[in-house]
Amino acid sequence: MTSLVACLSTGKGTWVQVIKLINDPKWDKVFLVTNAFGREHFKPTRPVEMILIEEGMSTEQMIGEIVRKMAGISDFEVGVNITSGTGREHMAILAAVLKQGLALRLVEIGDDGIREI
Repeated sequence: MTSLVACLSTGKGTWVQVIKLINDPKWDKVFLVTNAFGREHFKPTRPVEMILIEEGMSTEQMIGEIVRKMAGISDFEVGVNITSGTGREHMAILAAVLKQGLALRLVEIGDDGIREI
C-alpha cells in the first residue's frame, strides 16, 4: 500500500474524482492539497491530511508547506492525482514529491476503479 497525494482545488466537477480516489481502501494515507474553500467545504469520509495552500503564496512557499506536511512518508513512491487545481499547485505538488526523493505514479479513476496513467 502507498499514500495518495491529490489536489483538491479549482475545476468544475473535479472533486467527484478526488472523492472516488480517496474512498479506495488501497491508500495507507491521503494528503489533500487544497485552499481555504476546500478546507471549509470538503467533508471527507475518511481521515485525510489537509495541506492548506493560502492565496498569495509563492510556488516555493507552496512547495515548503507540502514538504513539511508530507514529512515522514516511509514508502518509496506515492500516487498523485492533479485533476483538480491550477498549474502552480500542480508544479508545487510534483516538486514537493520529488524533493523528498519519492517516485510517483499518476493515478485517476477509470471505469474499473483506480488506474495508473
